Amino acid sequence: MTYRSPLLDLPDAVEADPPDSGVAWHYAAWSAEQRRLEAGEGFVDLSHRGVLRIEGPDRLPWLHSLTTQELEGLEPGVPTTTLVLSPQGHVEHAMRGYDDGEAFWAHVEPGAVEALVGWLDSMRFMMRVEVADMSGEFAVVHRAGHGDAIIRRDSLQSYADDAGPPSGTWAFEALRIAAGVPRLGLDTDHRTIPNEVGWIGSAVALEKGCYRGQETVARVHNLGRPPRRLALLHLDGSVDHLPAHGDDVLHGDRAVGFVGSAARHHELGPIALALLKRSVPVDVDLVAGGVAAAQEVLVDPDAGLHVRPQLR
Repeated sequence: MTYRSPLLDLPDAVEADPPDSGVAWHYAAWSAEQRRLEAGEGFVDLSHRGVLRIEGPDRLPWLHSLTTQELEGLEPGVPTTTLVLSPQGHVEHAMRGYDDGEAFWAHVEPGAVEALVGWLDSMRFMMRVEVADMSGEFAVVHRAGHGDAIIRRDSLQSYADDAGPPSGTWAFEALRIAAGVPRLGLDTDHRTIPNEVGWIGSAVALEKGCYRGQETVARVHNLGRPPRRLALLHLDGSVDHLPAHGDDVLHGDRAVGFVGSAARHHELGPIALALLKRSVPVDVDLVAGGVAAAQEVLVDPDAGLHVRPQLR
């Protein structure tokens, strides 16, 4: 189901393209919106994201056993990111959320909640848990300086009145890309493992017990050298377009990866995230979707037990 935010009715609001349709791309001041967010002011409407709730006394041990993060002792109100992997270790779902003492609340990429809720529901067995898609009643907002919050969907307008000037997804995405934070489905593909994109530590707890796909994560971590690596591309600012999602990244005449997210940053200029073959030298210039690009290392090509991913 697609939701249209009431904040699109604000003056100068311009709707974002898929996958972020339904919320504002910008409010006619994209550079100022980025600066506000960096200064810890205002908020971003992310009400197009899916929301799920998991209730029941077994919820945290159950999630702990199914996902990549240490959740068994999660304290109320502490935000966390966790992944669902395939048996081969490929990332299938990423959710960001918190426990409120009675339920675990999380949000996921637009269009992903139904499949995740269905899979979780199929894994309940005898556990005392209930999983529900709450997207129709609840919405996600990002409060600058405070992180993400889940609020009642019918209170979005009043939240906007209290939270200060809104910024659009253009500003939010530009700052995310500059920080080297990957987004599932844009900066990943069906073969992505957490080691390739810097999710070890932030979304994967290496010290916890078994979960689906753990063998792949542990093997690559112990041996090092993941098959691919996430990089930040600084694009040629004299070109009047950005590379599109999925465009090839070339080294000479050879395709060595693909473009994920791209945006114009108010200070860095045009930037993008790209998933590259590990063998690509870290100091060579590339061409991304026809645009010349210099690369900045985010995940070391030898990342593993003795080399940690260095996301900014």
